[in-house]
Amino acid sequence: MVVLQVKRGDETLFLYETSVGEKTDSVIRDLVAIHNGQLKVQRVCMEIEELAEHGTMLPSEMIGLNDDQIEELKLKDIWADKCIPSGGFTFNKDPMLRRNGQQPNEAMGKVLANTITEAKAMIDRKLAKSSKTLSLKVVQEAINLLRGAVTIVYPMQLPPHDTIRMEFTNTEDLSGTQASKEVIEPSKAQLWFAGRQILMNKLLKDYLGNNDKTKVVVKLNQLGEGPPGREAVISEQMRRQMMADSFRRQEELKFPFLVPQQMSGWCWWVVVV
Repeated sequence: MVVLQVKRGDETLFLYETSVGEKTDSVIRDLVAIHNGQLKVQRVCMEIEELAEHGTMLPSEMIGLNDDQIEELKLKDIWADKCIPSGGFTFNKDPMLRRNGQQPNEAMGKVLANTITEAKAMIDRKLAKSSKTLSLKVVQEAINLLRGAVTIVYPMQLPPHDTIRMEFTNTEDLSGTQASKEVIEPSKAQLWFAGRQILMNKLLKDYLGNNDKTKVVVKLNQLGEGPPGREAVISEQMRRQMMADSFRRQEELKFPFLVPQQMSGWCWWVVVV
C-alpha cells in the first residue's frame, strides 16, 4: 500500500494509506473528508470544554447581553429548564455571555473532559510523526465518541441552537469565522503531487507510478488558491546539519593546526604541535 503524507501548505495533516490503483476521485474525496473531520472534532472539543464549564448555549437573541439587558428586553431562555445536565448543576457565569452558566457537576465534567482527550488523540496531527495513518472511519469514531459523552450528560439532547448539536447534525454555520477559511469545500478541492495537479477520473498510478510500497507527499488546497509550493529538496534538519558541517570545515581550513576531537557529545579542539 502507498502512504500519502497529506499536507496543507507546509503543515502535515495526516498519513493516509491507499493503493496506486485507486481512483483519484475516491482518494480526493476521502482526504477532504478526513481533513474537514479533523477540524470538526477540534471545533466540537473546544465547544464541549465550554459546555463543561458554563452549560448549554443561550438563544441567539440573548448572546452577548448582560442580565439587565435581558430583563429590560424581557427575554427568557426556554431551554434552560429542559436541558438540565444529569446529576444537576452549579451556576458558573459565562464571561463571554454565550452560555447559560448551568455547569454540570464534577462527575459529568470528568466524563466530558476524558472524552475530549481521547477524541483529540484519535485525530491528532502528531500521529503522522509516529508513522500512524488516519482513516475516515477513525474520524467518525471520534465524533461518535463525543456525541455519546454529550448524550450521557444531556440525555434529553442539547438545545437545537447549540453549536455542538448543530455540528453533530452537520447544520453548523461557519460563515464569517476563521474556521470557514480552514474547511475545504469538496467541490473545490484540489490535490497536488510534485507540482502537478492530480485530476479527477484518473488512477493514482498515473501520477505516482506503479510502486505500491512507497511514501509520497501530496498537498491539499482549494480552487483559486493556486499551486502550492514545491517540497524542499532537503529537509530542514539536513540543511542545518550541512551548514554545521560547512562551518566546521571552514574552521579547519582557517586553523589547520587544530584537530577536532569528539567526546561525550562535545567537540574539543586540540592543538597539534
